[in-house]
Amino acid sequence: MKKKKNLLGLSIFLALLLIIGVLSALVLVFYDYIPVSDDDGALISPEGSRIILGIPALQEISKNIPLLELGNPITQTTLSILAVTLLLIILAALLTKNLSKRPGKVQVVLEKLISMLYGLVEDTMGKHNVKFAPYIGTLFLSSIVGTLIGMTQIIPSVTKDLSVTLAWALVTTALVWYNNIKNFGFKAWLKGFTEPIVVMTPMNIVSEIAQPISLAFRHFGNVAGGGVLTALIYSALAGLSGLIFGWIPGFIGTIPFFQVGIPAFLSIYFDLFSGFVQALVFSLLTMVYVGGACPPPEEIPEERRAKLEKKAN
Repeated sequence: MKKKKNLLGLSIFLALLLIIGVLSALVLVFYDYIPVSDDDGALISPEGSRIILGIPALQEISKNIPLLELGNPITQTTLSILAVTLLLIILAALLTKNLSKRPGKVQVVLEKLISMLYGLVEDTMGKHNVKFAPYIGTLFLSSIVGTLIGMTQIIPSVTKDLSVTLAWALVTTALVWYNNIKNFGFKAWLKGFTEPIVVMTPMNIVSEIAQPISLAFRHFGNVAGGGVLTALIYSALAGLSGLIFGWIPGFIGTIPFFQVGIPAFLSIYFDLFSGFVQALVFSLLTMVYVGGACPPPEEIPEERRAKLEKKAN
């Protein structure tokens, strides 16, 4: 009975996600046909993503309270994230369907990939931190799929929006702070800013603030920069084609010959290779930062270890 309820709840949840995904796709496809009033001057959000939907009354109120952003607009990035989430859920449901003790080819590959993930987390963070493997895997998949989805030319890459990578970085920083306080205590965490000497306190605070900023900008900058370089090279190739073949009369002289093939090789690097590398680097840095806040049990002060064991029991 309980299993049936769980299956029913999961089915409803997946159905809702499917509906949201279909609606999001329709909005993206027919985006240029969406009527916009002449007095609507807020088509561009501060992050650079065009606002697709919002609550006008709340947006009007939020003009006087900009920090609250009560309008809660739905941007292209929001729809891209929904599409990536829906895609990952569908893939997870399909790949984990009909698992058996005698695995088929797909299950063997899936188990191998999961074993590699857990092995990487164990080697980087220690065996006691294997519990973070699902979080690291989610970060990596969200990053790589969020970058590659831009190759469809229908849905923009989520990692081209700084707000996305910054949100991931802030979640990682929150995990680091939480585990530092949990394992060493709040006073010890504050005291850590004064080490090795009190004079270093301002530098330590700046370093702590710079950590999520650098983590976010590194990923965002590489992906966005790759897109800009690809667009510039693509335009340059069009100009070069016109310069060399523009003298040919008729339709042939207007064909951008140099745009055929060359941009595909650039896409392999900037979209596939660079996207994979940035997702891996982001995940590895996350493991290093969180792993540093979660040392082996024997390195935790005895008083804190006793409290943690008492809570666990």
